[in-house]
Amino acid sequence: MHFLADYFPLILFFVAFKLSGIYVATAVAIAASVIQIAYFRWRRGRVATIHWLSLAIIAVFGGATLLLHDETFIKWKPTVLYWLFAATLLIGRVVFRRNLISALLKDLTLPDPVWARITWGWVAFLIGMGAVNLYVAANFTTDTWVNFKVWGGIGLFMLAAVGTVAS
Repeated sequence: MHFLADYFPLILFFVAFKLSGIYVATAVAIAASVIQIAYFRWRRGRVATIHWLSLAIIAVFGGATLLLHDETFIKWKPTVLYWLFAATLLIGRVVFRRNLISALLKDLTLPDPVWARITWGWVAFLIGMGAVNLYVAANFTTDTWVNFKVWGGIGLFMLAAVGTVAS
């Protein structure tokens, strides 16, 4: 159920895109993100920062897409989110000398050098994901971009998670 709640806006975005196109899908993703926040607040009593951040970014970039009738903005949304996460991990590690991934995976006890390697791996992965998203958005059809965003993105993140656990 947790997986479904986390990916609720993305799943509805995909279905709405296939049925009605990018602009309806964008509006659906914004509405689904608001519903997701309400659900988490009701079910868990709190909302994770990642979900608030995702809502803010979808509202800004999705809103610009709808207001200006330009799908470029929604295509930038994943890149902005990935690069913001990469910057957060990087700043946490370099400036504050904290390993944010170890805080997220607190049940896992590893030596600091391993946590550092995992953090640098995720920073590189997130920067790469942002770059690949821009490449696909700029060089392929919107349909291809949506398929990549949904299926390619989920698959690559699962591989990265397996790689994290395996390292």
